[in-house]
Amino acid sequence: MDSENLSGSVALVTGASRGIGAAIAAALAARGAHVVAVARDQAKLSQVQAEIGANCTAMACDLGSAEDVACLRQRIEETMGRLDILVGNAAIMGRRVPLAELAEEDWHSVIGTNVEANWRLIRNFDQLLRKAPHGRAVFMTSGAGSRARMAAGRGAYAISKTALDALIRTYASEVDGMAMRVMLCNPGPIRTSLRAQAAPDEDPMILLTPNDMAPKVAAMCLPSWTQNGRLYDFPQDRLLDFQAPA
Repeated sequence: MDSENLSGSVALVTGASRGIGAAIAAALAARGAHVVAVARDQAKLSQVQAEIGANCTAMACDLGSAEDVACLRQRIEETMGRLDILVGNAAIMGRRVPLAELAEEDWHSVIGTNVEANWRLIRNFDQLLRKAPHGRAVFMTSGAGSRARMAAGRGAYAISKTALDALIRTYASEVDGMAMRVMLCNPGPIRTSLRAQAAPDEDPMILLTPNDMAPKVAAMCLPSWTQNGRLYDFPQDRLLDFQAPA
């Protein structure tokens, strides 16, 4: 495989039925990867598959279900025979209320989608990624989880992204020294439905789009990518290191 080309590789992208996930799926396919687009809505996934073309396979899956994710792994093993790239993009904002007013089901929904589902992906696809010549895993995080002063009313979301950062940094340390690379990516303010929930009074037309950011994620999935366990911050277009508390 050429270091700047993904021809012959298989990529799994979650939350791929719209927004950032759909844009990343298209960017990876444009680089030559065969993309397995994953989300819960089969109809929307089918639209994405039609737009991307032959380099895309739609597979509906509920990432909150251990059985569903195990079945997804089995389907990919049986139909693709390999997995080279994993992009964990699926996320939800949850209700914007103080922590003391947050219902248990809302808490579990945010943590389950933003943290536990990504751990479930790691648990099921780790061995396939390690077997790949150049295994790559990129997970979408947020600056909301690393602020010096947290925003009121967004507790579950911010906490989930803080936990995700720790989860993925731990995973990166476990593959350190291998050919595999694991990265976090902060999209920042992007014109998506999730951003509209977070900032309902914001003019979306002032924001960059998922298509602006997606090529940066595709670049982190190339065989030529050398960084591991770092954060790519799209608003600054730079790689950042996590720092211990002062």
